[in-house]
Amino acid sequence: MKIALVTDAWQPQVNGVVTTLVELVNSLRAGGDEVIVIEPGQFKTRPCPGYPGIDLAVRPGARVRELLDSAQPDAVHIATEGPLGWAARRHCLRRGWAFTTAFHTKFPEILQAAVKLPLGWGYAFFRHFHRPSSGVMVPTRGVAAGLAERGFKNLREWTHGVDTRLFGFSPKAADYAPLGRFARPLHLFVGRVSYEKNIQAFLELDLPGTQVVCGVGPVEDKLRARFPQVRWLGVLPRDELARVYAAADVFVFPSRADTFGLVMLEAMATGTPVAAYPVDGPSEVLAAAPGQSVGGVMHQDLRHAVQQALRIPREAARAHAQRFGWDEAARLFRGYLVPARAAGVPQAVPG
Repeated sequence: MKIALVTDAWQPQVNGVVTTLVELVNSLRAGGDEVIVIEPGQFKTRPCPGYPGIDLAVRPGARVRELLDSAQPDAVHIATEGPLGWAARRHCLRRGWAFTTAFHTKFPEILQAAVKLPLGWGYAFFRHFHRPSSGVMVPTRGVAAGLAERGFKNLREWTHGVDTRLFGFSPKAADYAPLGRFARPLHLFVGRVSYEKNIQAFLELDLPGTQVVCGVGPVEDKLRARFPQVRWLGVLPRDELARVYAAADVFVFPSRADTFGLVMLEAMATGTPVAAYPVDGPSEVLAAAPGQSVGGVMHQDLRHAVQQALRIPREAARAHAQRFGWDEAARLFRGYLVPARAAGVPQAVPG
């Protein structure tokens, strides 16, 4: 199958959505699909206001039309609601092509926190974007239920996977030389240092040992000044990040807005248990049926969750992560795609 994937989130950006899409594309190609990625690197861009490191395409309409018409894909998937996503949506509607979309990020909550945009307005905007989609892929059952209550249609539950080879198992919390000497337990956060990640809830915890942050973002300078005792490692290559996960005693996930939280799976794959709030993303990633391994603890008191997570055997965290594979995630994704053109309908002529 020839698949056109349109995304405003792609390398060299560093975030969970990019990781998810890169792993998905690799799995699809390994399964024999041809995937054409339309991403910001093919366009003139400008920095996203308030988010250095994220570049947005400027006036991409004509180039998106050219790329899609040239590709004549069997299926179109619009992964993000940014400038490229809107341009692809507009072109597909003009051509009469069906397409699928994805809801990766709770942007209405982010906009409410950052610029005080009423939550209802934000959801109305994103509901409009996804309305013509033949299938809106969402990462968890909880997110699907929440969006359905807000009037979203054609929702499809699409879970994600983790690379258990890159994030290999460490039977005990390993040393990590770049940190030098540090007190244990090591409490780790990985992600963007930004409003929506609620990282301040982690930094304000009164915890023994050492707190470590991997990531950069718009509130980093302010938080570095306020919490000088924290070890700040910035952005690390993926193989180096795997070593940091393996060195941690517990991974703390303070976000209440993430729709999934791939970093939790990466931590558990190395054997590091997770502490989180009982909200949509963690409720899906950490959920365990009777008889299944438990990879983390959720509690409204995040400090309590940390204390309890430290008791989870590393073998159990690893076993829990192994339930999430990219082969299955790619199979689900492929099954949700729809033919861009109905059978018997001539292909559109570029122009």
